[in-house]
Amino acid sequence: MNATQKTFLFDMAKRYVWWKTPDEAILYPRRILAQVMNIGVWEDLCKLDRLFSRQELADVLEHAEAGQFNARSWHFWHCRLLDGEVPPMPERVLP
Repeated sequence: MNATQKTFLFDMAKRYVWWKTPDEAILYPRRILAQVMNIGVWEDLCKLDRLFSRQELADVLEHAEAGQFNARSWHFWHCRLLDGEVPPMPERVLP
């Protein structure tokens, strides 16, 4: 992760990961990216698109946890980044 990406993630953590301090949130960059991809405003999504590669964003989808994406965002990002069939959304498995 380069300095520009880290600055972006820190700024986005303040806005989109409100339940943690930015210092705590930055330890989980995929969580921050998932939040922006799921509920981000247009300006933040444009910055995200400029700063992170398709592979970096696809990695967020591949490691997504249950509840991180709504159905609309899940479908949008899979179609935009992976050009393939959209897999089922992650689900919680209770023991």
